[in-house]
Amino acid sequence: MSTLKEKYKEEVIPKLKESLGLSNVMQIPRCAKVTVNMGVGNSNRDNLEALCGELASITGQKPAITKAKKSISNFKLREGMTVGAKVTLRGNKMYEFLDRLINVALPRIRDFRGVSQRSFDGRGNYTLGIREQSIFSEIDPNDVAATQGMDVTIVTTARHDEEARQMLELLGMPFAKK
Repeated sequence: MSTLKEKYKEEVIPKLKESLGLSNVMQIPRCAKVTVNMGVGNSNRDNLEALCGELASITGQKPAITKAKKSISNFKLREGMTVGAKVTLRGNKMYEFLDRLINVALPRIRDFRGVSQRSFDGRGNYTLGIREQSIFSEIDPNDVAATQGMDVTIVTTARHDEEARQMLELLGMPFAKK
């Protein structure tokens, strides 16, 4: 079992139950899934296999290739063209990825002062943008052909942003001071 999952079960659940005043354990917010999305621009389409390999080594799961749903002439995009790759993590893989993200990858960002508290969507889900994939220890910076950003969305069962923020804070997410 992941250390973050153990921490959630042993420390976070009792603290959330007390602070939110919940009587039923099933009302306590939890992480439902984590989605990692890597958009590939026109210049990086040739490097798609390398980027998918890097995304697979970061997440531990093979990414799904996403295609354009409709043509947009201003972006030189045709229906069916490859536009990115995504991975949806659940269960133990999700907790292991979050553990590595919170404790290893985020502190490796240059001049890191914490992640924004304003990136919640109003329903308890948190989205975090990462500028380059080399902050993960699984990626060798010397082998990276092109730097590529990614979006990490943490979907929770929380009803409000404040509940989700409390849960992520107790899990160790380094939020920036207001």
